[in-house]
Amino acid sequence: MRHPELLIPASSLEVLKTAVTFGADAVYIGGDAYGLRAKAKNFSMADMAEGISFAHTRGVKVYVTANILAHNGDLKGIEAYFYELKELHPDALIIADPGVFMIAKRVCPEIDRHISTQANNTNYETCRFWWELGAKRIVTARELSIAEITELRTNIPSGMEIETFVHGAMCISYSGRCLLSNYFTGRDANQGACTHPCRWKYAVMEETRPGEYLPIEENERGTYIFNSKDLCMIEHIPDLISAGIDSFKIEGRMKTALYVATVARTYRKAIDDYQTDPAVYERNLPWYREQISNCTYRQFTTGFFYGKPNHESQIYDSNTYIKEYTYLGMVGESSGAEDGWYATEQRNKFSVGEMIEVMKPDGRNLETPMLEIRDESGRPMESAPHPQQKLMVRLSCEAEEFDILRRAEI
Repeated sequence: MRHPELLIPASSLEVLKTAVTFGADAVYIGGDAYGLRAKAKNFSMADMAEGISFAHTRGVKVYVTANILAHNGDLKGIEAYFYELKELHPDALIIADPGVFMIAKRVCPEIDRHISTQANNTNYETCRFWWELGAKRIVTARELSIAEITELRTNIPSGMEIETFVHGAMCISYSGRCLLSNYFTGRDANQGACTHPCRWKYAVMEETRPGEYLPIEENERGTYIFNSKDLCMIEHIPDLISAGIDSFKIEGRMKTALYVATVARTYRKAIDDYQTDPAVYERNLPWYREQISNCTYRQFTTGFFYGKPNHESQIYDSNTYIKEYTYLGMVGESSGAEDGWYATEQRNKFSVGEMIEVMKPDGRNLETPMLEIRDESGRPMESAPHPQQKLMVRLSCEAEEFDILRRAEI
């Protein structure tokens, strides 16, 4: 039985540290350029160096995305970028473009090359093609079923790794190759600037009746016809492992530390439980379902894994996330000072007297009142309304560095 890697996204240094602490085997990050999340916070070279060092010290790998579909004007910059990355020693580069792949092979051959889902990896001959060029891993297209991945596994070299998305937002376009954003706004999804038009509201208008918006489904004012439910395979870990998938990939390089902590912790426990004893995994299914629904999501689907999605995989009446918890902050380095005082940096407003939770990597969620708040100068505060304000908070339970502070919203 293969032991699958749990691969978690990170939008910032803070989120990378959260992913590592809450159970990731590997994290994937983007630099300031050449990735498909240009609007994410992304990493400076200094933060990337610190993040790679933090992860490697704890036995966790770091992969860097460089998966744009490059134009001529990108090539010299990409080459210079790879020379910089060479000095930081990431474990792999995630690449979609054959030209970018060849630059990486020439500049930093010691860094593994993974083939992005953007390259439409839908069959085993494509995988063999990339293997012969020197790729270590392919990220399967979202459109493959469990049966297709199983067949792919048996027809590629045993040393070639398969990475597959198992959780997160779904793209309406084939393997993310979307032109809608470029058409509507001039921002190219394949250059990392997607405006996510698949989440917008649409209606039908007949050519000879301009201004008359016709209803679709049951929504009289239009509908979110391209808006997919989020992928969630937490209840199907046995099938994913049996298919021969080497890396379980979580989508979400624009997500918060709370989202990353929730998903990483839940999938970590599910994978470990199943590989320890399948009966334990089955018994804990209700806990996994409950925990995974604590992060923001748009209802859940199994995507293409068990056949092509139908109308039940779409959300026609809304494009909003379900949100059960709000991220308040992370316990900082000066945690455990005295009398329950802990450092944090505020992410959303909270007040003295509120009941919050301390979310721990081991699966515990400890309730505590927010007893006191002080600013950096030690002045008491009744509430913390300013984002990213550095604070000291007093809690009634024990907390440790990298624990997550959150508030239930239901």
